Amino acid sequence: MGPTLEAKSLRKAVVPSTLLENPSPGNLQSTRLALHVNEDSSSCWVYIASGCNIYRLQIPLEDSWLSTGKEGLLIPETKEVIESLLLKRCPHRSEIQSIVLTEIESTGYLVLASVDAYGHLIVSKLDASGKDADKITYSVLPGDFGVGEGSWSGICFSPTQWSMAAVARSFCKSVDIYDQDIHLRTLRTLWYPSSLSFMRNLGHGNESSILAVTEGCQLSVWDLRIKENGGCLNRICGSAGDIFYAVCSSSTVNIAVGGADRTVTIYDPRRWSAISRWVHCSKYEITGLAFSSLDPDYIFVQGVDYEVFCGQWQESSKVFSFRGDSNWLGFSKCSNRDILGGWCDSGSIFVVDVIAKG
Repeated sequence: MGPTLEAKSLRKAVVPSTLLENPSPGNLQSTRLALHVNEDSSSCWVYIASGCNIYRLQIPLEDSWLSTGKEGLLIPETKEVIESLLLKRCPHRSEIQSIVLTEIESTGYLVLASVDAYGHLIVSKLDASGKDADKITYSVLPGDFGVGEGSWSGICFSPTQWSMAAVARSFCKSVDIYDQDIHLRTLRTLWYPSSLSFMRNLGHGNESSILAVTEGCQLSVWDLRIKENGGCLNRICGSAGDIFYAVCSSSTVNIAVGGADRTVTIYDPRRWSAISRWVHCSKYEITGLAFSSLDPDYIFVQGVDYEVFCGQWQESSKVFSFRGDSNWLGFSKCSNRDILGGWCDSGSIFVVDVIAKG
């Protein structure tokens, strides 16, 4: 047995009403928050998207205490926002659906990407302080931009090549692959895509060319290097009628999916079979998932009923949980640390710091 995880702190801060009074509704998926911890771990930058804009807030991480209520529910400590502002960048023309933040290794630069309801992708390079660096900002419109109806759109970067991004557009049933502002190819899904994640390759090598996509009640896995079957390697069907809303992959190649069936299912793509099912672990639909960076045997789960919990998926056991105070508009984990952020419709932002014990 490896170390167990525990929450070190849980903070709650409120978005100033002078910055953003009424957030736009977005979609069921909570994909409009990204966060980055400062180098000295004294605070974190939280980015949230509402309407056509992105806002940045600095929330302190130092000097914390932790208290728990009944059934081990964490009670948040209220903190003041240190600094908040509207990010100056190329504006979108429709509601932003997803934002994601990635760190360019060994450069100290961050890359912030946003995609709106029509699949318009805007990518900005920021310096480590979170300020606009104006080094690179580019914007890409899909070939059929403006055609049809807007819908949820998702974005993810390749973990080994920050310039490669995948953009899913739900109503278009498509996933577009870009290298910076160059369109490489389009993957055509059978159902409406609802979540996507690059995963580590099954073979040797450091390249990430495998993409996992949830579409309807199916998990589809795609290899960007192959042309056969449109690039689709395999499709795994969940229970009929229960739509998936979240997918994530771990450092050990496992894939987790969750959705309307309130169950977290872990797949081993080397065998194309489910190796674990944590049945009905959430009270309502699951719309956010993230494997722990400290120990991939643990997973963070976010549900529609305001709940977020951490659990050991093999044993189907919860370690800790906390609740937001209204619907989640954004939920995300730092890419390389177990610090999670959530943003609620009420304007509250929750930040939980998780550590290994034992």
